[in-house]
Amino acid sequence: MSPIPRRSLLRAAAAAGAAAQFSWALGATNAHAAASGTETATGADADPVTLKWLEEEAGLGAAPGSTLGVPWPKGAYAPDQTFALTTADGRAVPVQSWPLAHWPDGSLKWTAHAVGPEATAAAFTLGAGTPAAPAREVTVAHRGGAVEISTGVITARIGTSGSSLVKSVTRGSTEIAKNGRLVLLRQGEIEDGDQGSATYERFESAIAETEVEQDGPVRAVVRVDGKHRRGNRGWLPFSVRLYFYAGAESFRMVHTITYDGTQEPGKASGDFIRGLGVRFTVPMRDETYDRHIRIGGDGTGLLREAVKGVTGLRRDPGAAVQAAQFEGRKLPDPATWDQRVTSRLHLVPAWGDYTLSQLSADGFTLRKRTKRGHGWIPAGGGRRASGFGYVGGASGGLSFGLRDFWEKHPAGLDIRSAHTDEAEVTLWLWSPEAPPMDLRFYHDGLGQDTYAEQLEGLNITYEDYEPGFGTPYGIARTSELLFWAHASTPDAETLAREVTAVRTPPQLAAPPRQLVKAKVFGGLFSEPDRSVPAKARIEDHLDFLLTYYKDQVEMRRWYGFWDYGDVMHSYDPARHQWRYDVGGYAWDNSELSPDLWLWHAYLRSGRADIFRFAEAMTRHTGEVDVYHLGTWAGLGTRHGIQHYADSAKQQRIANTTYRRFYYFLTADERTGDLMHANVDSDETFLALDPIRKIRTEPYTPDRHALSIGFGTDWSGLVSAWLTEWERGGPKAAKAKARVLSTMETIAAQPNGFVQGSGLYDLDTGRFAVAKEAKVGVSHLSAVFGLNELCAELIDLIDMPEFRDAYLDYCRYFNATKAEQAARYGTHFGSLILFQGHSRLDAYAAVQTGDAKLARRAWEKFYNSDGYKESSPWRTEKVGGPVTLVPGSEADWVYTNDTALYGLAAIENLALIGDRMP
Repeated sequence: MSPIPRRSLLRAAAAAGAAAQFSWALGATNAHAAASGTETATGADADPVTLKWLEEEAGLGAAPGSTLGVPWPKGAYAPDQTFALTTADGRAVPVQSWPLAHWPDGSLKWTAHAVGPEATAAAFTLGAGTPAAPAREVTVAHRGGAVEISTGVITARIGTSGSSLVKSVTRGSTEIAKNGRLVLLRQGEIEDGDQGSATYERFESAIAETEVEQDGPVRAVVRVDGKHRRGNRGWLPFSVRLYFYAGAESFRMVHTITYDGTQEPGKASGDFIRGLGVRFTVPMRDETYDRHIRIGGDGTGLLREAVKGVTGLRRDPGAAVQAAQFEGRKLPDPATWDQRVTSRLHLVPAWGDYTLSQLSADGFTLRKRTKRGHGWIPAGGGRRASGFGYVGGASGGLSFGLRDFWEKHPAGLDIRSAHTDEAEVTLWLWSPEAPPMDLRFYHDGLGQDTYAEQLEGLNITYEDYEPGFGTPYGIARTSELLFWAHASTPDAETLAREVTAVRTPPQLAAPPRQLVKAKVFGGLFSEPDRSVPAKARIEDHLDFLLTYYKDQVEMRRWYGFWDYGDVMHSYDPARHQWRYDVGGYAWDNSELSPDLWLWHAYLRSGRADIFRFAEAMTRHTGEVDVYHLGTWAGLGTRHGIQHYADSAKQQRIANTTYRRFYYFLTADERTGDLMHANVDSDETFLALDPIRKIRTEPYTPDRHALSIGFGTDWSGLVSAWLTEWERGGPKAAKAKARVLSTMETIAAQPNGFVQGSGLYDLDTGRFAVAKEAKVGVSHLSAVFGLNELCAELIDLIDMPEFRDAYLDYCRYFNATKAEQAARYGTHFGSLILFQGHSRLDAYAAVQTGDAKLARRAWEKFYNSDGYKESSPWRTEKVGGPVTLVPGSEADWVYTNDTALYGLAAIENLALIGDRMP
């Protein structure tokens, strides 16, 4: 961001001082939340920060490395500041740092920091200084039509054309793996019942572009884009990032596919994915009895076998030989064994093929066979496999793992031809042993051919149906994988650490106090405080809701490739079941911002379980619930039975606000892509009128007069623009202009935010100022991140007219109808969601110094709609024959109410926590 004028800074400083003085008088837990931005950083603001691991046992030393984001108060650090990292005993740790965002004065707002696998201390101190250089730097070079990356331990050659994303991975002079490519099985027809006649087409990755995004010294990142290709057809676009860290023997892959096939409801032909995976070839140099297979089972459990086993035979080669084979060590010369075994080795079968299938969240099966053309035999099974495996031998091998393996079923692992010179490893993101991926819309339309009929459907199943809108074309999914190139077969303890790294990647994090002090995300949160009974009760309620939803994910099996990360919208007490099959009451798709609730809950607490819950939701809602290709690219889909089924395609679900937390806390590039893609999503209003079914006045979308709401629409747009601006992205200048021009022209409306909507010009980025005042308030306008975005904008940008317009909206939403009419000439109609809007009262109370608003905030929080102190705040046990599986229910809990209560509780405590009744 470029600096704002000095006169604006001085005016804002005066306003900030007055607001801070009021906050002190009001007794706010977080007085800083009152400030409108530009106070000068103090020495304490630039104090070093203590960083710790989210989880104590998270595969430290096994994972390639870790990257995190750290926020800083305004003015604390200049944009060119360098940072050093040390352990508690003062040992310097190599770190690579770069800016993620800047404050309007140009100072650093968020910085990213990457560390390698040797960073295994329990805690670190990050502060200004010169970073230590790694003993073995990551280097990047372009050689022979490939990008060559060396970590100092392994070297990977990344393809720039053809099908191989990873041409080879070597360790020293030994090639550990090669021809790393993507595989896709397409099934052209799908039939109910017998599918024995189904035929497959096999596609492989075809690279379109390879780009080095970072080149060390601690971390290097390469992005590879393309499509899956067979013959002349290319489809299912992919975007793959490969991450390498200094001194690591492993690398990370972040794999994204975007669905661009055709599946029409009622038709049996189309583009049905039967298998989707990542495949490597692994050279096998050792004798078959020195080749080892490791496959992860439950927890850190492992199948530990050799391709040609010499244990359990009728004749014993010797205890030392058996122990060495089980441990994965090179066996002694067979001439030293019992010769009754040595002379008959050719009669011991070699098991070259292994396959593990996780077709549900509740069970996996493991089989093996000698080679193709021969029968499979069962080799075990269990409940939830870790998604980890290893194939190789005494001279080296490849470990591999797929994160969220059972959570995003149907998944699988294959090892093929390990008895030959080259084994083949496939990590199946969608197992070919599962039914084909059926994304067809789930009903035939039920005769809803007109808007009138569709509105009738909305009035019974809450589903906003429209023919042709329930399409998966353009939705995406991201997966994470890890690979290790070993010089020899690892011991059991090393493999267990690798399993843990796959399941729970190590994540460094800044403490809540730093997030609070930096005043990021509007400064609307504070650390938990149980100092008085009223606060303690609210904290108990927040903990109850978080625990309940985590338990419901498990009980209700909210898992699956397309579903994991989302939660359900509404409960059906009569069936003791969430309304998974009732129109718009099924998957939540960010309705009323559960994403914001979870991230704010993490920011204030630093709890790892909340971070992982929010992380999974962000991965899901940013990919699956949003279109990334086609006419509706940049729009998301309202809640429904299928994530893409509802015909309401709107900004409120594609909202960048929901992605910003994860991006700034982890520097995740894929999330950065999603936010950047939304910068031009104002263009989507040309393609689709979000209120077309209920609009009464004549309206045709026009480039210079697009009807855009100031609530759910604009909050989604401005969050993308703000993020692009503060990140300094390629379209930062345009984004900055859009932020300022829309703020100015909303403030200039006769009734400001209460006007409800305006006509937007795509070329100028401005709303036309209406000639007549009107009232267009919806209970939904401020519950998709508007309050959080406006708090941040007001803190960042000195624009008194905008601040006043938003504070008026805050002041009057929860006011009486008489008060609304006295101010605007008419009341706002019959509104709901007053408890959730109490956080607007709290924000306005601190901004204006109005103690009556603070009292009203708590009154609406405790005594309006939503959850109350008198709510049960407990669960009831349920089981057979009432429910499918035993568990618990709280039939009074609904996700809309949960998100609103959670955000209101967190923000009210932070803003006016010391003025509780």
